[in-house]
Amino acid sequence: MGAELVSIKDQNDKEYIWEGNPEFWGKHSPVLFPIVGALKNDSYLCKGKEYKMSRHGFAREMEFKLIEKTNTKAVFSIESNATTFEKYPFAFELQIIYTLENKNLHVGYKVINRNDYEMPFSIGAHPAFALPNKFEEYSLQFSNQGILAYHLLEDNLIADSTKELPLDNKNSIALQYSLFENDALIFKTLTSKTLSIIEDNTEILRIQYTDFPSLGIWTMVNAPFVCIEPWLGYADTTEANGNIFEKEGILKLAANKSFVSKYTIEIV
Repeated sequence: MGAELVSIKDQNDKEYIWEGNPEFWGKHSPVLFPIVGALKNDSYLCKGKEYKMSRHGFAREMEFKLIEKTNTKAVFSIESNATTFEKYPFAFELQIIYTLENKNLHVGYKVINRNDYEMPFSIGAHPAFALPNKFEEYSLQFSNQGILAYHLLEDNLIADSTKELPLDNKNSIALQYSLFENDALIFKTLTSKTLSIIEDNTEILRIQYTDFPSLGIWTMVNAPFVCIEPWLGYADTTEANGNIFEKEGILKLAANKSFVSKYTIEIV
């Protein structure tokens, strides 16, 4: 279901992915496709017709087929069908490609446009990383220096207003639940392409997302996990006009072409 990553363990059997306890959040690492985030009124317009689609799209609720498997690689696939056409009027194939390389797990996406015309889409990751110690004992470290401004959410839509994320001299911020009182931290653009999880002043995990211009960071209050979410696209803005082809951050894939991207989870 959803070709969802549910576990990454090191040689000492330490688990790095959130267990999916529904008391907090019953997911582990869903894929977000063909939209990321919420649409205004959960709907959009395409060539004059209105379509309904809930937040983060439908791929995470579909059963994927395993189409390739080796000792270090697994490729899963879904294709458009009568049900998806009701929500998204495009013929497509989506592949999720997991590849192990030493202490790296590469998570790849391949989107194939099976139409003779342009196809708009977004795609994003939503991995939740387990934080078994006290939440405040962890911090996030960005690879680049500089001021980081994130957008605030209003009714799940991106508002114009921003707040600055105060980093220390190590480009780090200590995790506190108060950071997420207004839901996720949304970075439309980010020069930092690597984000590390620090546990007791030691780097334990590194997420590299060179192919992804946007990023979300999220948790629920009192939940023992943090989501680090590389995105190509994001929720509608509060000013969105509803036209999917004019949606801010949307990608447009040419007729009968493919799009590939990947991010990497590294156990340090």
